[in-house]
Amino acid sequence: MENRPYEVAPPIDESQDNFAFHPKNVVLMLLIISLTMLFLTLTAAFVYTRVQSDLPPIKLPILFLVNTGILLASSYTMIRAKRAYLADNTKEYTNMLWVTLGLSFFFLGMQCVAWYQLFAQQIYITSDNSAGYLYVISFLHFAHVIGGIPFLGVFLYRARKYMREPVSVLVYFSDPAKRLNLRLLTIYWHFLDALWIYLVVFFFINQLIWQFG
Repeated sequence: MENRPYEVAPPIDESQDNFAFHPKNVVLMLLIISLTMLFLTLTAAFVYTRVQSDLPPIKLPILFLVNTGILLASSYTMIRAKRAYLADNTKEYTNMLWVTLGLSFFFLGMQCVAWYQLFAQQIYITSDNSAGYLYVISFLHFAHVIGGIPFLGVFLYRARKYMREPVSVLVYFSDPAKRLNLRLLTIYWHFLDALWIYLVVFFFINQLIWQFG
């Protein structure tokens, strides 16, 4: 029997399996499931209340569609930031985080303008049930975008702090904890984007059903 050198099997990458059951990921998934159920419940209650009261849905300002584009752009820049991190591209990583932060504030500002347009039409949260649900649902999403901004700020602060020297840059990009946190933040940002698209499509479909039904 021919003697063969002992072969060591290549290490198995368990990062994907470990990520699924990581406590931070479990907490995030529970948060996403809870928010999904909350918004599904609110939109279902909106339909029930509107039908029961025979109220027309509120005509959404066109800025709601514009804000959809802004959020899609912020999701894209988060993807770019994550790719830059994995590629150890410090400049691209920092720039994309800045752009994402700027787009987030832009979304918040434009959403305030959209609400102002509703106010200009004398549509207030107390006008009727349809208006009340629209304001509550859009404000809850608004609040969760605000909730993600401090985490973006933390990433930017640490990037500026630890990316001044080559050694600190190497340590920063090789830190599994930072990679995990960036991945979680990216998932959260994509969720907010998908949630907003659902809400805008939902309100526009209600509007079309009322007009052509």
